[in-house]
Formats: sequence, C-alpha cells, structure tokens
Amino acid sequence: MIGLGANLALTAGMTLVAVTVTFGIARLRGRYDTIDTFWGLGFALVAVVTFAVSDGNPALRAVITALTVLWGVRLSVHLHLRNHRLPEDPRYVRMVERAGPRPGRRIFVTVYLAQAVVLWFVSLPVQVAQYEDGFGVTAWPGIAVWLVGFGFETIGDDQLRRFKADSRNNGKVLDTGLWRYTRHPNYFGDACVWWGLFLIACTSWLGLATVLSPVAMTFTLAKGTGKPMLERGMRNSRPGYAYYVERTSGFFPLPPKKTITRP
Repeated sequence: MIGLGANLALTAGMTLVAVTVTFGIARLRGRYDTIDTFWGLGFALVAVVTFAVSDGNPALRAVITALTVLWGVRLSVHLHLRNHRLPEDPRYVRMVERAGPRPGRRIFVTVYLAQAVVLWFVSLPVQVAQYEDGFGVTAWPGIAVWLVGFGFETIGDDQLRRFKADSRNNGKVLDTGLWRYTRHPNYFGDACVWWGLFLIACTSWLGLATVLSPVAMTFTLAKGTGKPMLERGMRNSRPGYAYYVERTSGFFPLPPKKTITRP
C-alpha cells in the first residue's frame, strides 16, 4: 500500500503513458478519434490502480471502483461501437486540416495530453475516496445521483442509437423520450455520474476539496468540447435543429417550451 500523494503521482504517470500508447494506436489506425474509446477506460484504469494500492475502507473502495469501472467500460464500448462504423470524426478532420504540416504533434498536445490532464483531475474524487475510513452521510445520496446519471446516459444513448438505425429518420431530429426534455441526456447523465462520485467522496474535508473535479467535467460537457461543438455541426446538418433548440432545454432536463416558430 502507498499513501495518497504517491498514488496521485502514480496515476498521473500511468495516465500519461496510457494516453501516449493510445496516440500511437491512433496513428497506426489513421484515426484520431481513438481517444474517445480510451476516455472511459482511462477512468476505469485509474480507479482500479488506486483500489490496488490504497488502504481506505474496503467496502467504500469496492463501491466507488465498481461504479467508476461500470460507467467507464460502458461508455468506451458504446463509443467504439458507434465510431468504428463511421468515418473519422469531423472534429478531428478539421483539426488535421488546420494543423499545418505536422498535425500529429499538435493533436497529441491539444487533444491527447489535454484529455490526460482532464481525466486525471476529474478522477480525483475516486482516488481520494479510496483513502477514507468509511461511508459518510452524503454517500447514499451520491449513489442515488450516480444511478440517475447512469440511467440518463444509458437510456439516452440507446434511444439515439435506435433512432439513427431507422433510415426513415435520416436528416430528422430526435425529440422524443429523454431527448424531449434535454438536448443532451447523455451529457447530463455524465455530469450526474461525476457529481455522484464526488458526493461519495465527501466523507472528509479532502473529499470536499475535490469539488472542482465534477465542476470541470460539467463545464467540459456543457460549455467546452461537448455540447457546443456537437451543436454547431447539428445546425448545419439538421434543418429542424434550430426549432428543436428553441423549445428544448440545452442541458438540465425541463419540460419543452411552447413556441410559435415552426421548422
């Protein structure tokens, strides 16, 4: 067993190595969206390594590791199955076009290394929790929030998969199910998962101090590389998307607005 400080150094180095290997695989595949598959697995790897070297309450360590691994593996499998049937993600195509004569170097720094830093920082509640003495009063609400998030993400992804699989929906906008209440049930679910894990870690002041981790994840999804980049592409490819945006909440699930505009 090692202390928390040594563990943080270990997971930081491990994340850097794993991202570098992922970049090498991406270069061999000729697809930079390989990092999307690694994203969830990276969190699972951090959780498992911390579980192996930490000395906190065994039950708490097992629960928070299991929740992180379940979320991470499901997300990675989902993204891999979605992406491998499609051409390279247009976001990475645009990056290559703008990067100049050596796009690989720029993408490694601005995408792969950047995601390694975010991954390690967001995973701090999971790492800290595994050095705590037991479940606090916020642990059970945290598990409940995690369940809500995991449900939103899983159901939302499945609804979108089924919608896209029907050729009659080509060019249309999914506005039923969870997508009726938020334009991004998967991103909202992701945010809830990490707020739930943070609440589980709030047994001690050190767990409370990791509050910026779920804040960073939520900001990335709602304002960073998640929602804004996706919606710019949707406005160009879906004629009815502007109307959908007008009446549907951008992130937090809310009843649809009444509008007078029609697509």
